Amino acid sequence: MQGRMKQHPLSKSEINEVLQHEQVGRIATHNENGYPYVVPVHYVVYEEKIYIHGLIKGQKISNLIRNNKVGFEVDEMGAIMPDYENPCDTNTAYRSVIILGTAKMIDDRELKENILHAVVEKYTPQLAHLSFPEKMMKATGIIEIDPVEITGKYYK
Repeated sequence: MQGRMKQHPLSKSEINEVLQHEQVGRIATHNENGYPYVVPVHYVVYEEKIYIHGLIKGQKISNLIRNNKVGFEVDEMGAIMPDYENPCDTNTAYRSVIILGTAKMIDDRELKENILHAVVEKYTPQLAHLSFPEKMMKATGIIEIDPVEITGKYYK
């Protein structure tokens, strides 16, 4: 375990706070050559899983179909904390959450619609009263990440 994880772990409620509050996460998949492929995404937490919406095809979709083991990261950056005696000891206040899990595409129409409503509620609540056009529903993919391990750490 990393040194900071031992010294500064986030509690489960703090992890949930970071996941609920932050706007951008990063999903890491493996490309066809085995290299990590990391993409920033909008996401929601729904029934203790992470959901990401986007197009129904693309590199991250191809990658997770080939290998469903993924990483997901969210961070909250605070202030830079300069050390005026030793610049190498300058630090940053932050909270971060790392999730390892398995991912799959969601086909269930009702779940897909629930996730899209949650996305709209999180990012554009003023539009929550609108319905989703059928064409958009067909063109939208939903990735579900089922966490296997969740860790969080902080520094302040």
